[in-house]
Amino acid sequence: MLSRLMSGSSRSLEREYSCTVRLLDDSEYTCTIQRDAKGQYLFDLLCHHLNLLEKDYFGIRFVDPDKQRHWLEFTKSVVKQLRSQPPFTMCFRVKFYPADPAALKEEITRYLVFLQIKRDLYHGRLLCKTSDAALLAAYILQAEIGDYDSGKHPEGYSSKFQFFPKHSEKLERKIAEIHKTELSGQTPATSELNFLRKAQTLETYGVDPHPCKDVSGNAAFLAFTPFGFVVLQGNKRVHFIKWNEVTKLKFEGKTFYLYEKKIILTYFAPTPEACKHLWKCGIENQAFYKLEKSSQVRTVSSSNLFFKGSRFRYSGRVAKEVMESSAKIKREPPEIHRAGMVPSRSCPSITHGPRLSSVPRTRRRAVHISIMEGLESLRDSAHSTPVRSSSHGDTFLPHVRSSRTDSNERVAVIADEAYSPADSVLPTPVAEHSLELMLLSRQINGATCSIEEEKESEASTPTATEVEALGGELRALCQGHGGPEEEQAMVCLQNPLSGEPAH
Repeated sequence: MLSRLMSGSSRSLEREYSCTVRLLDDSEYTCTIQRDAKGQYLFDLLCHHLNLLEKDYFGIRFVDPDKQRHWLEFTKSVVKQLRSQPPFTMCFRVKFYPADPAALKEEITRYLVFLQIKRDLYHGRLLCKTSDAALLAAYILQAEIGDYDSGKHPEGYSSKFQFFPKHSEKLERKIAEIHKTELSGQTPATSELNFLRKAQTLETYGVDPHPCKDVSGNAAFLAFTPFGFVVLQGNKRVHFIKWNEVTKLKFEGKTFYLYEKKIILTYFAPTPEACKHLWKCGIENQAFYKLEKSSQVRTVSSSNLFFKGSRFRYSGRVAKEVMESSAKIKREPPEIHRAGMVPSRSCPSITHGPRLSSVPRTRRRAVHISIMEGLESLRDSAHSTPVRSSSHGDTFLPHVRSSRTDSNERVAVIADEAYSPADSVLPTPVAEHSLELMLLSRQINGATCSIEEEKESEASTPTATEVEALGGELRALCQGHGGPEEEQAMVCLQNPLSGEPAH
């Protein structure tokens, strides 16, 4: 009898799994779930912990054992989706960016979106010119350290914080000037609201890039935004198709197709799994932003023949329903425990590495190849992102914003120069290929590695011959040339060779 009870207890324990979810402020939420628990159960636990009601904009992201990222599907078992050994590690992130984040009903929701966009700014997804970058960083300073105080904030205080992968003394001074003179008296909530209003006006707001290649073999990034489908190549947005103009999305193997009324766009993902993830993201984004009601959602096939290929159905509410539901929220605003500017693994505040002014002028004028932080392991699972490479100039060159209402304007310059993440902190542990690419980038650019990175990479540092060979291949991926002036450089959006990264 006792043995049967012990056996039953043992089986019960085997059906329970520990889950850790990293939140947007890099704190962690840990819970235990049953073997058959659905994604919705875990997501509801998390939202209850955060006191979050406007939860439809968010999701849980994870990386599978093959280093492919996924969004957790709420209608399926968590354990079966992760396909890895417990304990499970995932990340809570914005999945559907609000078309107007400033219009969100509750401050807690705006704060979480603020944290996400702050990450986007740091990881290089959100491109902007110098004045915009300085203003966004000043809003972050005001929100997180309050009014300027000469007693607490000595000369050069803004240099102690890192808002971007790269920054310059000129930009630091501009950030401090705005913080000192223009933002005094703003509460954290007001500064965050102003930050959201400014970020929403940028062309790359809400972009979560998927690395692909076009039919000519040129590197490209595909992304789904609140306003439509975009393709970024070099420093240009070469396609922008509004959601109501997208008639079909499908994929076969590594090949992704987007059908518009007049054209068919074809792109190639790094792997079939990455292509399927791209397709599913497209299906979900189109349903969320385009449809009037969730009852209009239909099961979609990846093939022209419904009985062939993969089938997928978006299971959540659509944007219009979410906004209508938010308008009905009536409760006392929940207390917000804001995280101060402290170092973190994925979005550090303390400056690491030299300022741009310490880089030789001749090197700053060159166009460098930059490799973004690669995939993290499942355990660490901080969401990195493919980022553009650029010269190490002191400024962000003018951002040209094109009208989203003009469907005929397909090509637009999104930035002339983007900041480089080459010296950003690499979370540990890292994928082997990602580390190799990071080291390669630094050897090509003449940058040094930190002590920690040297220790981690001691066994896998590429030889000089390998560096030269791989360096030539990477340079061939980038188009453009450095002009006679320091500021002239072509942005090259570069993706890790190891596959599509999490962010």
